[in-house]
Amino acid sequence: MNLKSKFKNVQDYFSPKVIGEVNDVYVKIAKIKGDKIPWHNHKNEDELFYIVEGSLLFEIEDKDSFVMNEGDIFIIKRGVNHKVSAEEECKIMLIENKSTAHTGEINSDITKTIEEQLS
Repeated sequence: MNLKSKFKNVQDYFSPKVIGEVNDVYVKIAKIKGDKIPWHNHKNEDELFYIVEGSLLFEIEDKDSFVMNEGDIFIIKRGVNHKVSAEEECKIMLIENKSTAHTGEINSDITKTIEEQLS
């Protein structure tokens, strides 16, 4: 599988797509542009972000925000409030437990169910 070619199947921003699984973990890709992702956390799961292309602004509650660039990896620990955004299109890969809700317990107009992420 070529990771970058998989992004041809991602039409909408903020809409993760599952591209594989390892045991109880999904490997997902998403395109980010803008700041529609709400502040949220995942109470029981850590989440890994890998920047495939572009730059991503990462904000963590009560900490300084930082920019991730192509090739960067960051793991956000369970229970930590966070949000991400990008001025220009950013392509990311996520590694998450299968139980991880897209926007935690926050429902917004961009929240996707796991069924939507599998399609």
